[in-house]
Amino acid sequence: MGNYRIILQYEGTKYQGWQRQDSTENTIQGKLERLLTKMCGEQVEIQGSGRTDAGVHAYGQVANFHCNTKLSCEEILEYMNQYLPEDIGVILVEQVSERFHSRLNAKGKVYRYRVMTGNIPHLFERRWVYEHPEKLDVEAMKAAAKLLLGTHDFKAFTSAKRGKKSTVRTIEAIEIGQNGDEICFTYRGDGFLYHMVRILTGTLLEVGEGKRAAQDIPEILESKNREKAGFLAPAKGLALMEVFY
Repeated sequence: MGNYRIILQYEGTKYQGWQRQDSTENTIQGKLERLLTKMCGEQVEIQGSGRTDAGVHAYGQVANFHCNTKLSCEEILEYMNQYLPEDIGVILVEQVSERFHSRLNAKGKVYRYRVMTGNIPHLFERRWVYEHPEKLDVEAMKAAAKLLLGTHDFKAFTSAKRGKKSTVRTIEAIEIGQNGDEICFTYRGDGFLYHMVRILTGTLLEVGEGKRAAQDIPEILESKNREKAGFLAPAKGLALMEVFY
């Protein structure tokens, strides 16, 4: 039985996130598993590097699955792209060691969040960006972002309920770039909690709006209280860009 690693892209607009659900067949994982099960003639389970939320996109999601097949990696790639819907695409298939696990072996991830400012509708970008009509103070957001770097307990920046898992994470970089009306937030870290990137972005946007100060960040971190952080930015602006191993 072979272990196959894939890199895929998807537009998450119409899907109920990555993770398979009993209540719907409309998930990325569910679509992939049904296709691979048909391809291999046996039940196949696929593991993703992480569970993207409903409406979140991916340019470089990584997943792996085990199956018995005589197809080459090139033939698997061709088969998957032939039968997957047009908003899911596989860009790489390779056979890897038996012990490789896309989630457990991941060392870091990069996410991007796109915001369009101004009151002009961005018709052809509306599925991929958060449209924010107000001007934002980019320098203030950069100052706040610096205070989020490093290793912290990010309990205030997750929607997850109480659990046994650690909420300590390391953020290596937060880049905030502006090009015309677009402001792009790029996050790189060793891992991200449930809704963490969207709450980080919401908090930084509130700094940009002048609703809170950059100097509030240490207090929010120390509080470990979700209510102290900013709003949950909409899913459509977020994309998983890359996973590192």
